[in-house]
Amino acid sequence: VTGASFVVFNGALKTSSGFFAKSSIVEDGLMVQITPETMESLRQALREKKDFKITCGKTDTGDIKEYVDICWVENEEKANK
Repeated sequence: VTGASFVVFNGALKTSSGFFAKSSIVEDGLMVQITPETMESLRQALREKKDFKITCGKTDTGDIKEYVDICWVENEEKANK
């Protein structure tokens, strides 16, 4: 589990790169590189307020270790308001 101040979704990852998606720490945030198809699915899920899971890692190995989960929650934290 990684906490981040911000998340950047970059939809320019090419299918030929050999990755499902790539995630990396950038300053105090998270950058997730995804394919244009995954970006469209993410946009649709956000519009519909549905949870979405992005699998990160190489497509040619069965050893997937990272996921980026976007989850909608019922309770809103009021600590930083």
